[in-house]
Amino acid sequence: MAKGKQSDQELGGRWLEIDEVRLIADLRIMHSKVDELYHVVTNLKRRHDDNSIHKYADQRVLSEDIDRVDELYMWFLRLKEQNRKRG
Repeated sequence: MAKGKQSDQELGGRWLEIDEVRLIADLRIMHSKVDELYHVVTNLKRRHDDNSIHKYADQRVLSEDIDRVDELYMWFLRLKEQNRKRG
């Protein structure tokens, strides 16, 4: 299935194609990992203050993490905007 192309046929009345199954599996993994990251960060914030995080973090790695999360956040915002336009 090409990027952005999904069958127009209603899902309830047909078998899923392999690319659709892969997409659903990937989305389930993503949901799980986002939830896991949320809980790890929540616990980190609950147990330690920001100053301690900065003091003990590998600054290069922390900066990379922040950049990655920013990139993900922007992608989620695009999805949110697309969803808003459809609704």
